[in-house]
Parts: sequence; C-alpha cells; structure tokens
Amino acid sequence: MAELRHSTAARASNSPAKRDSDASAASSPFLASPSARGSRGGDGDDGKDTHRSSPLLPHQHHKRVHLLTSPFRSLLALEDPRSPAASSSYRILLALLALLLATGIFCAPLLWSRLNTPYLCHKEGITLHCPETKEPLSLWENPRAATTSWKPCAERRSDEPSDVPSEKETSGYIFIHAEGGLNQQRIAICNAVAIAKIMSATLILPVLKQDQIWKDQTKFEDIFDVDHFINYLKDDVRIVRDIPDWFTEKDELFTSIKRTVKNIPKYASAQFYIDNVLPRIKEKKIMSIKPFVDRLGYDNVPMEINRLRCRVNYHALKFLPHIEEMADKLTARMRNRTGSVNPYMALHLRFEKGMVGLSFCDFTGTREEKEMMAAYRQKEWPRRYKNGSHLWPLALQKRKEGRCPLEPGEIAVILRALGYTSGTQIYVASGQVYGGKNRMAPLRNMFPNLVTKEELASAEEMAPFRRHVTSLAALDFLVCLRSDVFVMTHGGNFAKLIIGARRYAGHRLKSVKPDKGLMSKSLGDPYMGWASFAEDVVVSHRTRTGLPEPTFPSYDLWENPLTPCMCRA
Repeated sequence: MAELRHSTAARASNSPAKRDSDASAASSPFLASPSARGSRGGDGDDGKDTHRSSPLLPHQHHKRVHLLTSPFRSLLALEDPRSPAASSSYRILLALLALLLATGIFCAPLLWSRLNTPYLCHKEGITLHCPETKEPLSLWENPRAATTSWKPCAERRSDEPSDVPSEKETSGYIFIHAEGGLNQQRIAICNAVAIAKIMSATLILPVLKQDQIWKDQTKFEDIFDVDHFINYLKDDVRIVRDIPDWFTEKDELFTSIKRTVKNIPKYASAQFYIDNVLPRIKEKKIMSIKPFVDRLGYDNVPMEINRLRCRVNYHALKFLPHIEEMADKLTARMRNRTGSVNPYMALHLRFEKGMVGLSFCDFTGTREEKEMMAAYRQKEWPRRYKNGSHLWPLALQKRKEGRCPLEPGEIAVILRALGYTSGTQIYVASGQVYGGKNRMAPLRNMFPNLVTKEELASAEEMAPFRRHVTSLAALDFLVCLRSDVFVMTHGGNFAKLIIGARRYAGHRLKSVKPDKGLMSKSLGDPYMGWASFAEDVVVSHRTRTGLPEPTFPSYDLWENPLTPCMCRA
C-alpha cells in the first residue's frame, strides 16, 4: 500500500497541469512557503496541524491573487500586461503617480521652508537674530480708528456757573504733599483739586515731596506753569500759592499730628471726605493730608468730579515753556533722523534695578547676578523676602499671569513679530537699565536706530534740565506723548498717563500694551515656529492699540478717560 501511494503521488506530480500549478505556487509571494506550511507528517500524526500542513489549493490561490488590482498583478507577474484590463489599469496607475509627483514638486519648497523655519530667534553672543517681517499697512496708525468717533469734552462748558466759595465762605484750607515721581505727583495734584471741590475748601499749592528713590528737591513752580494752573481752575476751585499769612504755625503742617489727617483709605469715596475730613477742616481751618497716594476712588465719586480731574490733568497742568520747547526740538529731531520726515516709536522700557527687584520675578542672568539680586531684595524688602524659599514658585506664577516686566530682548522679539523692521526709529524713555549694555544688546542690535534724549541733544542743551530729575522725566513724557506709536513694557503711572492722554487727545494715535501673559506662554514654547508666533502676536494685539473704551467699575481713570471725560464726535 505504501508503494502504491508513492507511485500515485509520483504520477500526479508528473502531470503537466500539476507542474504548472506547483510552479505558480512556488513563484507567488502571497502563498505560504514550504517551511511555513510544514510537512504533512506520517500516519502516526493522528491528524494534528492538518490546517497548517494542507497545501494551498489552486482555486484558493486564484481567489487571493484576484484581491489585487490588475496593474499590481501585472507588475508582480501575476497577469499578462498585454490584456485589455491590465492596459487600462496601467493608465490609471500612471495618472495617479503623475498626480502625486506633481503635488510633491509643488509642496516641496513649502515643506522645506517650514522645516527650516527657526524656532523664534537664535542668539549669537549678545546678538539676537529674528526673521525679517513685512511691514503691514496699519503699522503706524490705529487700525480700528475708523470704528470709533470720540472727542475730548472735559473742559468747562461756557454755560456752567461758577460755584467757588469766597475767602470768607470757604470751609477751610487743605495742604497736601505730592509724593513719588513726577507722574505720581501729577495724579496727587489732580486728586487734591477734586477733594477741595468736594469739600468746598481752598487748596494751597501742593508741595512736591522729595522721594527716597528719585531724591529730587523740585518745587511745583520748577515744573508746572503756576499762573496757568490757578487761572484755568478759578471757576472750579479756589487755589492760593502759599499758606495764609494769618496762620503762624506753618511748621505744624509738616510735623504736628494735630494738623494732619491720616488713615484715609485707598480709593476713598467722596462721602468719606465729607463725613470724616470736612469736620476737622472746619474745626482747625487748615489741615494737612498725608499720605496722599491713591486716596480718592473712581466709581464712588460723582461724574462731575471725575470730569474735573480730567480737566486738571489734560488742561490745567501745563509744563513750563522751556520744557515744552526742548520737547518740541527732540520730537522734530526724531522725525527727521532719516533725512526726510519719518514716523517714530516711543518705547517706555521699565527694567531698572528697583523695578526688577520689586517685581520679585526671575530673569535670565548669571549665577552671580541672581545672587546679587537676591541680596538686594533681602535688604530692601525683608518682609517679602523672608528666607527666599517661596520666591521661585511665586516668580513662575507671576510670569504666567503676565505680571513681570518685559526684558529688552523680549520686547525686541515682540516688535519684530508685529512687523517693525530694523529701520524703525525708536525713542527710549527709561532709567538706567539693569544689566547695562549687555542687557540692552539684543534690543539695540535688532533695532539699531534706537536713541535716548541724551543722544538726541548736546550736553549743553541738557544741562539746565539735569538740576531736576523731574524735568528729565517731563521731557520723556512729552516726547512719548507726541510719538506716532507708543509701546509700554510694564505698568506704572507713566505708561497709564501717556496712554490716557493719547486716548483723550485723538483716537487715531496708536498705543501698544503687550499681552504679557500670552507672550510668556509663547516665548516659553520650544516647539513654536516663528510663523505661528508672529501670527499669535499680531492677532492678540489687534484690540490692544489704545482706542477709547467704556469705563467699567474700578477702572483706572488715568489710563482710560472715556466715560467721564469724552463724548461722541
């Protein structure tokens, strides 16, 4: 029986049909190899692994092959390429391949440029390199100016009667110390006029108190036009230049507690002054109020009082003529630095040592710089510093929330993303930048046409202004106010007053207030390419261009004077 089975198998394998089938099966890559199929085994296998050991039958092989399309079967020598079906499929396949090739050729440059786009900017030494951008049409004007139509209306109306009490009818005299720098003093003066109006009192010309940081002995008359100040407000508040002669205890206004009103809460209401301060003024006739920083609210006082504060800020407080004239010269020189009339940007860069220390934020720098800053903070603010262990997570949180000053290199990247080129003329208003020339290098290298007032004017021209620090601050204030674009890097009274004054003067003036929270997130993303970053910057700052906005409760009047001080054109 074994010999019979052997001879039968031999005859079957020698038949022509069987040989063709075997050859086809051996040459097909879609059929299992003999090693994969295994051997049938002997009679003693008891039928085990019969599925794997069974050879693939011819009709099963053809079913699997027909799963492939005609051109693929022809390519794999499974079908005659001369057949009509294969010829038609070939044409379809070639058309698809041609389409894919054309798409690849078209997309290759875009893909290559995308792959080679730098992740933001790269630094070489102290030089920061960022891609050049195209200058948009709205770069030097407010793109949304046409959507609003507002005009200033804080000035006193001609039909408004004067209700200023006479010397005999006045409730008393108030005397205030305007503390801080020039802009904080300016706000204090506006508030002093307002509370004098609230209490029907007479205001003694405020004293500009020496500040521990500014260390300046400037008097009111060294900066502001006193005659204009008093005459402009004569129908609103009675103002006198000095303490009345009949009051002989003048020193008490500076030293005696009996003559001082203290413990006035921040952002106090008008009613608080009527209930708590006015009785003491009526009793003592002359009272000093201190401290006087932010001691009057915004939304808890009558609208006419806020309008009066705008009137003082934008019309009554006028710098002396020689300050105005020097500011005009600096502005003209900024506009003609290229040989023809050109726009210019004013950049308020707040990165002085005191600001960096007070912010308690972390910044790039060497280990030695960080140790020195930690020692400085511990000395100046020991209660906040404590042992310093809690400062790192606090610094991270503040940066995420956008409460940290922008470094010169960071604002340089933002300006480039907005579209400002290396030819942009920039006036920098700032104190001594922490870190010196190395810290300023990324900004200066990217924008080489960057100047300060000391570089625009000669030493002889600046000499009269060096006697008073507030005079130098006044020059910065006016040049920034008259710029085509104003950019701030951190909050503060200077930036608030500039943005507010530009809103009040004309809604077409562009003022950029960077979204520091978004910038912190974008600048910290190592995978964000320049194109995506620039798009985010442009989109996020479309509505941050300094247009007048409706004032909501507790909003800062000095930054946005729209509701009480402006009206529809």
